[in-house]
This record gives sequence, C-alpha cells and structure tokens, in this order.
Amino acid sequence: MQGTGPAVRAASLADVPALVALRLANAEAHLALDPDVYRLPRRTAVIAHFTAVLSDATCRDAVLVAEQDGQVVGMVEVLRQPEPPAHQILRPEPSAQIHTVVLGEARGSGVGSALLVAANRWAAEHGLSYLSAGIHHRNASAVRFYRRHGYAPSGTSWVRRSAG
Repeated sequence: MQGTGPAVRAASLADVPALVALRLANAEAHLALDPDVYRLPRRTAVIAHFTAVLSDATCRDAVLVAEQDGQVVGMVEVLRQPEPPAHQILRPEPSAQIHTVVLGEARGSGVGSALLVAANRWAAEHGLSYLSAGIHHRNASAVRFYRRHGYAPSGTSWVRRSAG
C-alpha cells in the first residue's frame, strides 16, 4: 500500500549508509551522462564526507533526507559557498550549492519538490541569499526539474583543458 507524501527531515549519522547509496547511484547515472566530467567516488571518501558534515556542530551545511514508507528515497545537500575575497568584483552574498538526488522509483512522487522546499527553508533560516545547482546541460530531466522550481541559468561556465 502506498503511503502519504514524503517526510523530509535533517539527516543523522544513522542515515550515512543510505546517503552513500544515493551518492553512488547518482554517480553511476552521471557517468553514463558524461564520463569525461564525472567519476565514481570511492565509498570510503563518501562515507567520510557525510560523516564530517553530519558531525559538524556548527551546522554550516545541511543534509536533508526524504522518507517514504520508512525508507530514505532522496536527499538534498546544502553546501555553503565561500564568499569572494575582497579583491574580487563579485558581491559577497551568502549562498550555497545544492545537490539533489532521488531514487529512480521515487521520481515523480513529489520527493524532489519536497526536498527543494525544505532546502529553501533551511537556507532562509540560516541567512543564505540564494541557492545554486550545478546541472550538466545534457541532463534534461534535471534542467526541467530545477526550472519548474524557479531556478534559471546564471552565467556560463567555459572550460578548456590545458595542454600537457
């Protein structure tokens, strides 16, 4: 029997195995998207990352999880960005980058939307001016998802591999 909508809450250390599974599944999907850009991180590095973020008493960053029927089916990380140094021309506005992951079988059920609402609430409560999401241009479903939630392109990132 299908439960009600997703419940979103702050992640705890007990969620680390589920967060690792989400990150690695997301990495696999992104490898298929563009193997020249993405990689499969080492499980130990992912465990160390989530353990550090969730153990930080300052709550500088957040990891929120969505549950359906008692199972973690999605997460969103809210990772603060450093303010630009005084010598640069960018205005210093508190901001964060978000990373949203939803299990394939839970997509289309409101999990991603619930996670974004919670991330926006957390950001506002912690004085952040804006959130950004780095999305690969070939990830059409992510582009549609974020656009539907009010995100818009902001600048263009240009890259060139160095010779050598």
